[in-house]
Amino acid sequence: MTAARESADPAAKVIPIESAPSWCGPDPDARPGLADRIADGVGTALAGQLGATATRVLGKDWEQRAANGLGFLRRRLTGDYEVDDFGFDRELTEEVFLALLRPLAEKYFRIEVRGTEHIPAEGGVLIVANHSGTIPLDALMTQVAVHDHADRHLRMLAADLVFVLPVVNELARKAGHTLACNEDAQALLERGEVVGVWPEGFKGIGKPFADRYKLQRFGRGGFVASALRAGVPIVPCSIVGAEETYPMIGNFKTLARLLGLPYVPITPTFPWLGPLGAIPLPTKWTIQFGEPIPTDSYPKDAAEDPMLVFNLTDQVRETIQHTLYKLLVQRRSVFG
Repeated sequence: MTAARESADPAAKVIPIESAPSWCGPDPDARPGLADRIADGVGTALAGQLGATATRVLGKDWEQRAANGLGFLRRRLTGDYEVDDFGFDRELTEEVFLALLRPLAEKYFRIEVRGTEHIPAEGGVLIVANHSGTIPLDALMTQVAVHDHADRHLRMLAADLVFVLPVVNELARKAGHTLACNEDAQALLERGEVVGVWPEGFKGIGKPFADRYKLQRFGRGGFVASALRAGVPIVPCSIVGAEETYPMIGNFKTLARLLGLPYVPITPTFPWLGPLGAIPLPTKWTIQFGEPIPTDSYPKDAAEDPMLVFNLTDQVRETIQHTLYKLLVQRRSVFG
């Protein structure tokens, strides 16, 4: 088992990840026995009348799915799985996280994905996208799109807030994401990973509904500098549909300051409908990946040229903005 970072700080102390959850027992030799007993018990139940019922209800391929599930359970209990030094758990991401997000992408938002041929089949690449929607569902849906349509894992650069929230911090690490800093971005790109960044940050997802599809500032272009140092292409990504999932018509600024949050949104359904107000509207989405902008032709010290970094940042931003306008003109309606 490799090591994972303890916090989002690039200089954070590296701590070992236990090979299995502590509740599996203090004796490592007992863990495989526990896994075997659980798997055998489930297998025995499925081999009996429960199996016949499962065939009628779930179809003939249920046995293969059950075997895969038991194999996953066994590996989880015995610690027979790997994570990288950022904490990325590939199997957990594919079998659990993406499996839970996929129905939302395919059935609820009915996402149309375009231009995945612009994502290289291998090697490092930086995907830069617009950010919107009050809650960053657009980033999660882009992760599903990259995996299912380009057969690669998207490693997102997330805001500091993600890594100070309990549970969310651990889930983000397991899904392969890390702090939005130049050091982590460059390290992932040099490894040949697909890295995703949303430069608008909270200014993008927290903007008023009246400003929808108007890109906010892209910061100082740190993402461009990372791409230049790694010599990887930049792929602009334009997302339409996320703006309308939670139309933000107001902001509880005082409450946000008290909670230490960038904003507390007021939408047509929240807080008026209580927990039901947290359900996103079923808008129709389009995610389009544009032609890559190469960086490998620039000299090695190009990242230290502020004018070049600014110009490339502006080029990426303008490409995304123009594509958004084109997609909006083509869209028949918000919901279909």
